Amino acid sequence: MGDRSGAGGSRRRRTGSRPSSQSGSGFAAAEEEVRDVGAGGDAPTPDKDKDGHDDVSSGHWDLRCHRLQDSLFSSDSGFSNYRGILNWCVVMLVLSNARLFLENLIKYGILVDPIQVVSLFLKDPYSWPALCLVIVANVFAVTAFQVEKRLAVGALTEQAGLLIHVANLATILCFPAAVAFLLESITPVGSLLALMVYAILFLKLFSYRDVNLWCRERRATAKAKAASAGKKANGGAAQHSVSYPDNLTYRGEDPAWGWPGVGRALSSSQWMVPTIQNSMKPFKDMDYSRIIERLLKLAVPNHLIWLIFFYWLFHSCLNAVAELMQFGDREFYRDWWWRHGAPGACPTASSSCRHFYKPMLRRGSSKWVARMGVFLASAFFHEYLVSIPLRMFRLWAFTGMMAQIPLAWIVGRFFRGNYGNAAVWLSLIIGQPVAVLMYVHDYYVLHHEAPTAGA
Repeated sequence: MGDRSGAGGSRRRRTGSRPSSQSGSGFAAAEEEVRDVGAGGDAPTPDKDKDGHDDVSSGHWDLRCHRLQDSLFSSDSGFSNYRGILNWCVVMLVLSNARLFLENLIKYGILVDPIQVVSLFLKDPYSWPALCLVIVANVFAVTAFQVEKRLAVGALTEQAGLLIHVANLATILCFPAAVAFLLESITPVGSLLALMVYAILFLKLFSYRDVNLWCRERRATAKAKAASAGKKANGGAAQHSVSYPDNLTYRGEDPAWGWPGVGRALSSSQWMVPTIQNSMKPFKDMDYSRIIERLLKLAVPNHLIWLIFFYWLFHSCLNAVAELMQFGDREFYRDWWWRHGAPGACPTASSSCRHFYKPMLRRGSSKWVARMGVFLASAFFHEYLVSIPLRMFRLWAFTGMMAQIPLAWIVGRFFRGNYGNAAVWLSLIIGQPVAVLMYVHDYYVLHHEAPTAGA
């Protein structure tokens, strides 16, 4: 190929230097020149002008309009800048949803009143039971702190400390649940927020006890090694010791407070309310085609609210708290939307792996049993945060979480790359509205149809 290119190049040079009068016309010479280029194999790279385009004034290149190249959408082209197509998708999404939202306003009017939303939190302004529950949560945190403080100096045995921690953690889960069931003045929204605080407190104190236990065990091991090595080793160990938390970096970047607009969540609720209300009759009549239509219609606003909640909690709130507490590790989430396949927060995932999954493996459990244990714990807390505020047990959230186990197996076995990612996204977009409709239907039947039938 190189020889042919060289021969072709020499022919191009000879033909290029040949006067046009010898061929009889300039067109014939140009035609012969182009023919020589095609017969010579690889063509040389044309000269570029100052703007980076082919220099049309250089030799035979002013007649050449084709070259060997792939289409931009081909995988071999190397093209990766699809920003314009992404912008087009965003514009089309905004326009289509704007049309649907306008149709919703014309047909149903304003259904979500911000004053009513605030009243859900402040139904009884003189007692505020949810706020009182949150304040009382500090008692359990102080209890765990005092237990660990006495364990550190040897005032309590490990068995006594474990017993107090177990009682404290059990009370954290049972106490707010009992209040939410027995106190009529607490609203479902206020109960949900209070239970979220207690669930987070439970996980934090569970981790708090484990980490302090590991620190005590390491300290005991270090003391035993130092005693066997003598006083000289003792002095070296003391010299190189670092007191917690001096080994952490406190200062962070500027506060990342990007709060999403409340109007978006309210508008999504405005979109969801009539869809949910109109879904009751198809469920009652078991009209499956209408049920599927309602489900697909509910999927978009429900998913939008879920994404807003993810951004608000895992990005805005956690970054704000980290900035206030000067906490340096800001990796609160990873690219679950692609690489990890399913949504999950780094603190939750790392805590589950550290305090549930790995301890079960160390105790001899298989990986499958350990994974099942982690999913069971996650499913329990999901159901805990839904059933208790609604004061009914239907286990839809629990079932949805446990269904991720066979889903993960199917996706990992039969799907790869884009297909697997699309399957996970489809399960998120469709699975959550199914659970929402199930809970709304059961809540409607329990609190509206049952009293009417009784009357």
